[in-house]
Amino acid sequence: MRLHHVQVSCPPGGEEVARAFYRDVLGIAEVAKPPVLAARGGCWFRADGVEVHVGVEEDFRPARKAHPAFLVDDVDAVARRAETAGLPVTWDDDLPGCRRFHTADGHGNRVEVLAEP
Repeated sequence: MRLHHVQVSCPPGGEEVARAFYRDVLGIAEVAKPPVLAARGGCWFRADGVEVHVGVEEDFRPARKAHPAFLVDDVDAVARRAETAGLPVTWDDDLPGCRRFHTADGHGNRVEVLAEP
């Protein structure tokens, strides 16, 4: 079994803010949604072994505990891009053997970014 994708939510009209985070901060390329699903709004992102679907939720509330965690090669570079974008970067050394931080996408959804030694 493998994980196919993770879905996070955004408010109606929140696609550009999602792109600014998932595409520009994390560096995950946007891919086209199938036409029947594109009519619902939202956007999809895909990189090697990672797929994120951002869906529109009318009564949106950000996920503050549940979160995706992205394993990256250069955690410091991603942290710098997040800080440059005005996003919070909270370093956490509670997970032995990993260098990681938590941030939030532009809609306040919690996101973890980590690198293994």
